[in-house]
Parts: sequence; structure tokens; C-alpha cells
Amino acid sequence: MTTQPTVRTDSELSHVVTALMKGVVYRDTHAQLFADLVTLVPQIRDYLATIALTVVVDESEGYAYLQALPEDDEERDTALRLVARRSLPFDVSLLLALLRKRLAQFDSEGGETRLILSRDEIVEMLRVFLPSSSNDVRTVSKVEANIHRAVELGFLRAVPDGSYEVRRILKAFVDAQWLAELDARLAEYAAHAASSGTPTHSEMDS
Repeated sequence: MTTQPTVRTDSELSHVVTALMKGVVYRDTHAQLFADLVTLVPQIRDYLATIALTVVVDESEGYAYLQALPEDDEERDTALRLVARRSLPFDVSLLLALLRKRLAQFDSEGGETRLILSRDEIVEMLRVFLPSSSNDVRTVSKVEANIHRAVELGFLRAVPDGSYEVRRILKAFVDAQWLAELDARLAEYAAHAASSGTPTHSEMDS
């Protein structure tokens, strides 16, 4: 018996695009949605191209997200960006850099696929790069605020025991070349922490 191809409806396409507009789509949390997305990639890209966006899908890591198309003409330069480029405070960009390095180390060890860190582990990871302070409560509170921001951006996810999962979408925003230069960047972060200068900012698409 001949198997008929699955017919995808406009409502399915709309459902997937709406989910992408809300944020990253992960296979481990929305298996059916991700499967539909993979099937509909050509149609999704055709639709998104009309609003200067495209979809990036990493099937091996199990995530998909929206990305602005290259701004290659004056009209597009002045168009409204649906995927905004945001300036991140020094502390948040530092946290993301350290999480990316930790994820690379975790992957090199093999074994588990999910990197889970406790709040205390994240605090200790950051402490050496933060300005010296005798007020440990203030330091922890500041780190917690940065963790909350990373959760909002989709790079961390809270798990029931109070720990945090490092989401693999971070690999898409901190690429291999940037990671190769990370030790030099961390040295700069340490120097910044020891100084009293104004915190720097970094930009990213989110």
C-alpha cells in the first residue's frame, strides 16, 4: 500500500511561526512542535523572508530560533528589527562567557547531555571576576540578578531542585572563534573587575 505524504496546513505553519516569535523552540521540551518545525523549514523560511527574518535550526543540538537577515541595503538598514540587538551589561556578558566555557568543557568530557549547575556553583564561578567586597550577601544578590537575566534571555533554565540548566542555544550566540579567544577575554574581565572603571557592554541578537 502506498503511503500518502503528510499534508501540512496553514494552521500548523502559523503555530510553529508563532512559537518561534516567542523564543527558542527546543526539542526536549516541545518534541512534536520541533518535529513539525523541521518538516516545515522551507515554508517557514519563505514566510519569514517577507519580514526580513530566517529560522536557524540545529537538529543535532535540538533547538531552533529566529535570526535577522543580513542588512545588505539601505532600506533594510532602516527597517524595524523584530529580532533586536541588545546591549548587555558587563556582569551578564561575563556570566554568559563563563557558562559557554563550562559547556565546552562539559561536552569534551562526554557522558551526560544536560549541564546542570547549582546557584552556588555559578556564584563561585563568577566570584573571582567580580570586584572585591566584604559584603557576601550583596555579591550573591548581584549574581542572582544576573542569573535571572540569563534565564530571561533563554540561556539558563531553572530546574525543580533550584539548580539551572545551561541551554545549548548559548553555543549559537558564542561561536567557536569567540570561544577560542575566551581566555584572553576572561583576562580582560578580571582586569576590569580589579579596576573602578565604568562597566562595559556587549551586543548580541536575542
